Amino acid sequence: MSVVNVKDGEDEIEASRAPLIDHLIELRSRLIKSLIAFLLMFFICFAFATQIYNILVLPYVWAAGPGANVQLIYTAPLEYLFTQIKIAAFGAGFFAFPVIATQIYKFVAPGLYKNEKQAFAPYLVATPFFFVAGAAMVFFFAMPVLMKFSIGMQQAATEGQAGIALLPKVSEYLSLIMTLIFAFGVAFQLPVVLTLLGQAGIIDSQFLKDKRRYAIVFVFVIAAVLTPPDVISQLMLAVPMLLLYELSVFSVRYVEGKRAAAKAAEDAAAE
Repeated sequence: MSVVNVKDGEDEIEASRAPLIDHLIELRSRLIKSLIAFLLMFFICFAFATQIYNILVLPYVWAAGPGANVQLIYTAPLEYLFTQIKIAAFGAGFFAFPVIATQIYKFVAPGLYKNEKQAFAPYLVATPFFFVAGAAMVFFFAMPVLMKFSIGMQQAATEGQAGIALLPKVSEYLSLIMTLIFAFGVAFQLPVVLTLLGQAGIIDSQFLKDKRRYAIVFVFVIAAVLTPPDVISQLMLAVPMLLLYELSVFSVRYVEGKRAAAKAAEDAAAE
């Protein structure tokens, strides 16, 4: 009897081990595809790194105004090369994200019910949309305002007074705009995260209303952490986040309405 039990236990272990190995093989396949997509986009972005950097410098050009002599410098022999590598890595992560997100979803999707897939699908679209919206705000608004403010702090050289000119380093300018794009892109996910929590029943619209004052403090803390240490960048991130928080209240309320309607339909069908 004990021999049979041991054999049955070994069979159960082998049965559970096989699906685990299959999952690991599939995970490896998804990771390889994601890595290939990232490397492919990395080499493409590196080939066009100069053109991409010229596009990223446009907010500085707009802030300087027409006819201005905009110039960036590098002070180390390989600084611009390493800057181009960073551009390629940043661009690869940005352009390869749809492939990576798709691979993650295909790995997770078999374990989801049909209704869960339908509920999860809108967030796959909303996540990159809000990230691009945050990046667009940096490119067309935040960076031009920040650079215009920085240009306005220059000081002309006169007799008895030294001239103070803005000469940004290529690496520092890239770090600034990448930091802002990442910060705004992540912060703009606030409606997605709160709506997802609302759909899971963890929070509701009344909770968001009641905690609004704490949310304001939290938003300014997050803005201070994610952005460079200047008030302008912090305000330009905090204000949209507060507006997105208010949007989240309406979004969660909409989810609650759909959930209530579905429950009412189920109760009516049961009767």
